[in-house]
Amino acid sequence: MEASTSSYKIILGSSSVARRKILAEMGYQFTIMTADIDEKSIRKETPEELVMALAEAKANAIISKLQSTSNQERVVEPTVLIAADTVVVYEGVIREKPTNKEEARQFLKDYSGRHAATVGSVLVTNLKTGFRKGDSDRVEIYFNEIPDEIIEKLVDEGITLNVAGGLIIEHPSILPFVKEVVGTTDSVMGLPKSLTEKLLKEAL
Repeated sequence: MEASTSSYKIILGSSSVARRKILAEMGYQFTIMTADIDEKSIRKETPEELVMALAEAKANAIISKLQSTSNQERVVEPTVLIAADTVVVYEGVIREKPTNKEEARQFLKDYSGRHAATVGSVLVTNLKTGFRKGDSDRVEIYFNEIPDEIIEKLVDEGITLNVAGGLIIEHPSILPFVKEVVGTTDSVMGLPKSLTEKLLKEAL
């Protein structure tokens, strides 16, 4: 895997620490660029459509940024841009990042003893050939009862404000209360490994 990465560059179009960690775990070297888009202005009927539209908006914003800088090396060297987005679906309602601690607290209280789903997208664009392909992945998460003190601890840490639906199943405080995950944890964290791998192969 490492040998093949030397023939092309990867740009991860995300500021997410979790996505960075997952891509590094996959053995890839990459640079990071972030897209400054108004996510709230993009609305779609289904979570699958929404996460794909958001990943496309992020990718387009980064491509515009690259084109506006006088950086031409990307044309010489094959470069692949990875954009991704994740939302949580709870009782049929799409949830993005909580707007404040009160909302984060309510989100976590809702999950206690119940279940939620994450829908995540990955969009890969080959900046040299223009090839672009994306897909989405859905994971169901079932929770045991989450004690109020655990919810308060997570909310106080502020970490829940940075993730879709305030949902962080990999956090050591909440991990014991995750009953079952139908799908992969990396997808919940924001970057499904197998889907990313598949799309990267197709893009090259």
